[in-house]
Amino acid sequence: MLEIDHFSHGLLTPVVAYLMSFTGSLLGLRCVVRARAGSGHAGWLVAAAVAIGGTGIWVMHFIAMLGFSIHGASIRYDVPITLLSAVIAMAVVWIGLRVAQLPGLEPVALYIGGAITGVGVGAMHYSGMYAMKSDAVIEYDGRIVLLSMVIAVIAATAALWFALHIRGTLATIGAALVMGVAVCGMHYTGMFAMHVQNGHHMHPPAGAGATQLLTPLTVGVGTVTMMLLLHIGITDVEDPAYDGARGPRPARYWPTRD
Repeated sequence: MLEIDHFSHGLLTPVVAYLMSFTGSLLGLRCVVRARAGSGHAGWLVAAAVAIGGTGIWVMHFIAMLGFSIHGASIRYDVPITLLSAVIAMAVVWIGLRVAQLPGLEPVALYIGGAITGVGVGAMHYSGMYAMKSDAVIEYDGRIVLLSMVIAVIAATAALWFALHIRGTLATIGAALVMGVAVCGMHYTGMFAMHVQNGHHMHPPAGAGATQLLTPLTVGVGTVTMMLLLHIGITDVEDPAYDGARGPRPARYWPTRD
């Protein structure tokens, strides 16, 4: 059994990963508020999916992976599968947001959307792990994998609830903080399901190194996220999905036009 180090750079990678998850979640929630306002509804939902799925989940995962190492083994990444995992993350968040606001199905639509998104987030995580190639033999504890999937579904459902109901700057920041904890919790739970054994007679893996591939990708996506966050700001907007006296209206009051 080879030794795994999830924090080879100390607390740097988990802290930065959490900050990116928080930032992506915050930006995504603000995009959903814009979608509630009715103008450019479909476009803002796509932006929310890119922010939450791309930055809040995918970038968080691979920043955390920069701190992952296997003593006595080399690690490379399959570029197409790595990029596919990003598409999966953004697509499932978009699907979840669309399903969760289906008229006439609340609150069931929220749970269906949460389940779809959660399973998709798990698929993103493990496809990202599949993209990691090593000359060691990698195995997973099925019970911990199942636990990570449960956490993913719960986290996704909570994220969709926040997206549908949270309004106000402080509330949005609080929700993004919680979402960041949930996403990071799912990631590290899934990572601790991994066991590695020495792979005798295995050839060195092909692919890109972590620094060569992940650093430009995560820095690029992170920079775009920061620019978008500065562009839309975190100020409140007029939200027709809310009634000041009675709080949030059901999702069926959301505009359905694109």
